[in-house]
Amino acid sequence: MNLQSKLAILADAAKYDASCASSGAAPRDSLGGRGMGSTEGMGICHSYAPDGRCISLLKILLTNFCQYDCLYCVNRVSSNVPRARFTVQEVVDLTLDFYRRNCIEGLFLSSGIIQSPDYTMEQVVEVARVLREEHDFRGYIHLKTIPDASPELMERAGRHADRLSINVELPTPEGLTALAPQKDGAAIARSMARMAVHIEDARQARKEQAAAKVVSMPASVRARRAPAPHFAPGGQSTQMIVGADATDDRTILATSAGLYGVHRLRRVYYSAFSPIPDAARALPLIAPPTVREHRLYQADWLMRFYGFAHGEIVPAGQDGMLALDMDPKLAWAIAHRERFPVNLNTAPRELMLRVPGFGVQTVDRLLAARRVRSLRHADLARLHVPLKKVLPFVEAADYRPGRTLDATDLAARMAPPPAQRGLFD
Repeated sequence: MNLQSKLAILADAAKYDASCASSGAAPRDSLGGRGMGSTEGMGICHSYAPDGRCISLLKILLTNFCQYDCLYCVNRVSSNVPRARFTVQEVVDLTLDFYRRNCIEGLFLSSGIIQSPDYTMEQVVEVARVLREEHDFRGYIHLKTIPDASPELMERAGRHADRLSINVELPTPEGLTALAPQKDGAAIARSMARMAVHIEDARQARKEQAAAKVVSMPASVRARRAPAPHFAPGGQSTQMIVGADATDDRTILATSAGLYGVHRLRRVYYSAFSPIPDAARALPLIAPPTVREHRLYQADWLMRFYGFAHGEIVPAGQDGMLALDMDPKLAWAIAHRERFPVNLNTAPRELMLRVPGFGVQTVDRLLAARRVRSLRHADLARLHVPLKKVLPFVEAADYRPGRTLDATDLAARMAPPPAQRGLFD
């Protein structure tokens, strides 16, 4: 099989991996004629970081052969799909060639499991090692690691990669046992914990190095300290499949909250289950609505940046699912009208972050403005916030919402206007 055919198969097989955002990479460039690539600037591809940068990535699998038979995976051993496999040198050559053509800024590399977890992980790590050490590649590298691989291989991966990730696959141990019995949830947790320790150790070493002073004798000699150890500065991430089993959104968010708290993950990605050919009977026949994945990302954002606990977003006693017809923050506000209206001139930041339609930057700008004058209705219009969503929940120096919050049809008023569906929707 020629290289172009391999690339067509293995790039398409990688499309189910959502966890490839490139935030958190250490700044590097090739100025001065040293090395190749950088982790800065705008790319022409489509992986956007939370800070707005677009990093173009070559996103491929080393191979889509796999000895595991996970029921939800199109690359499982019993699946009837075309197979291909890159050599280490082919992935290195592709990465460098795409970079020279100004098509990419980095590499996202995953793989099916072949021969053994250690053998596969060694091949993946070798790609990163050759790029870094033999070609001085300074672009972004994200490696998808294998939890059953040896700790030594995981440590080597962290020395060469900007970010590492291990997929938890499914939100509950019961779901993993039912749909991926060959995967070990305990091993995944151990690998995440081990990586978290390495990442924190490297972060502390860099912090201590920055704070320490180097004294040279004589003073005319410029002293330099050896660089602090590097280990996945972009942290670790994971991905879980939504809709492959009956797990509700409340349980999914509880699992995510545990991952953020225990293993200090940088990001949890949610991937809506996609029906695959020759699927097992245990899998649903149709995919969950894509808006469910969107609502989970919104809820995840509320936990990470807005101070919400996962139990608040989907309270106990409901069916455990997020509302599909409105965003989670608006749904929470309507269910807790007693907390509103929020006075823009006196409310603490924590409460202002809970106002529907307010983002973190908007709240910070309002807090800065109210230090010098009273906030008024016109100030909200200048910030271009969605006034229809915001006004029922706030009050300003010249504005009161009146009895709007008590209206029985408030949720209906907040709903988006009906739209004509297309013929193929």
